[in-house]
Amino acid sequence: MTHWFHRNPLKATAPVSFNFFGVVTGPAASKICNDLRSSRARLLELFTDLSCNPEMMKNAADSYFSLLQGFINSLDESSQESKLRYIQNFKWTDTLQGQIPSAQQDAVFELISMGFNVALWYTKYASRLAGKENITEDEAKEVHRSLKIGAGIFKHLKENHIPKLITPAEKGRDLETRLIDAYIIQCQAEAQEVTIARAIELKHTPGLIAALAYETANFYQKADHALSSLEPAYSAKWRKYLHLKMCFYTAYAYCYHGQTLLASDKCGEAIRSLQEAEKFYAKAEALCKEYGETKGPGPTVKPSGHLFFRKLGNLVKNTLEKCQRENGFIYFQKIPTEAPQLELKANYGLVEPVPFAFPPTSAHWTPETLAMFDLTKRPKDDSTKPKPEEEVKPVKEPDVKPQKDTGCSIS
Repeated sequence: MTHWFHRNPLKATAPVSFNFFGVVTGPAASKICNDLRSSRARLLELFTDLSCNPEMMKNAADSYFSLLQGFINSLDESSQESKLRYIQNFKWTDTLQGQIPSAQQDAVFELISMGFNVALWYTKYASRLAGKENITEDEAKEVHRSLKIGAGIFKHLKENHIPKLITPAEKGRDLETRLIDAYIIQCQAEAQEVTIARAIELKHTPGLIAALAYETANFYQKADHALSSLEPAYSAKWRKYLHLKMCFYTAYAYCYHGQTLLASDKCGEAIRSLQEAEKFYAKAEALCKEYGETKGPGPTVKPSGHLFFRKLGNLVKNTLEKCQRENGFIYFQKIPTEAPQLELKANYGLVEPVPFAFPPTSAHWTPETLAMFDLTKRPKDDSTKPKPEEEVKPVKEPDVKPQKDTGCSIS
C-alpha cells in the first residue's frame, strides 16, 4: 500500500573548518581536526544523496559523532566535560523558520543539531520508500523501522542532550519541547500507518484494524496539539497535515468498527458508524485541499489524489451501501442518532521508538592527543566568534518526482 507523508526541510548549517591555528600543537591533534572536517562534510553530503541507505548513514554518522565526542566528554569518563567543548562556533537553521540560523559556541549544540538532521534523514528515507508503487514486504518493514529509529533519535536528544545546553532552545525553534514532541509522535503515527496497511493485507479482524486506526488518529491529534501554540505563519501547513491524517484515520476507525458491528448483527449501529466515517472522510478531503493551498515549509502536493486516500473513500462508500442493503432486507433496525463511542484499545501493533545512543568517543582521542590542544595559545582576536554577515545556504534537497497515479510528490 502506497503512503504519503508530509516532510519539513532539512536543517542547513554553515561550513566548519576545525582550524585552530596556534592551539593545535601536534600531528595527532591536527589529524583529528582534519578527520572531523572531512567526516562532517561527508555526512552532510549523504543527507541529500538518493543512493544513501540506513547502513551508509549509520556508518557516516558514527564516524563523525565518535570524533565529536572528544570535544564534549572527558576522556576519563568523569562527569567533567572536555576542555574543547566551547572552542568552536556552530550555526544551524531550523526546519520551520527558514534560513535564519541559530549559533552557539558549544559542541553539544552541534551534536544535537546534526543528530536532529540524521533523524530527519530516516523519516525522509522512509517517506521516499513508502511512496513507491507496489511496495514489497521487506520495503514496508524498512519504512516501519526507519520511522521508529527516527523517533528514537528525537527522543534521545530530548531526554539526554538538549537539557545539557547552556543556552536553552529559543521558542519555536527545533530543539524546544513542542517541536521535538511533534516529531516523535508523528514518526510513531506514520509507523502505525504501515502496521495498519499490513493488518489489512493479512486480513486481520476489523476490530484490531479499527483499534489501530483509532490509536493512530489519537497520535496525530496529540502531535497537532503539541504545535497548537506555535506561530501559524510557519506551523500552519504542518498542522493541516496532522489534522487531515487525524480525520483520515478516525474515518478508518469508524469504517472498520462498522464492519465489527455488522458481524455482531448490529446493523443499525453499523450504518451510523459508517455515516460517521463518511463525515470524517469528507473533513479529511476538505483539509487536503486546504493543505495544498497553505503556504509554509513542506512539499506542494495534492494528497486527495493519492491512491491511499481514494482507496478509503471507496471502502467507506461500499461498506455503507452493503450495511444499508442488509438492513433493508434482513435487520430492519433503527439507525441511532448518536455515533457509537470509539473506546478502542489495540493490544498489538502499537509503535514504540527504537532506543538510540551516540557512539562512544573515538579511539583516536587519547590523553596525549588532547594535550596537543593548547588553549592558552588561542589568538586574542578569536576568529571562531560568529560573524553576523555569514549566510547559511539552504540544503538543496533532491526533487523526488511522484510515482505514476499517486497524485503527489514526496520530499
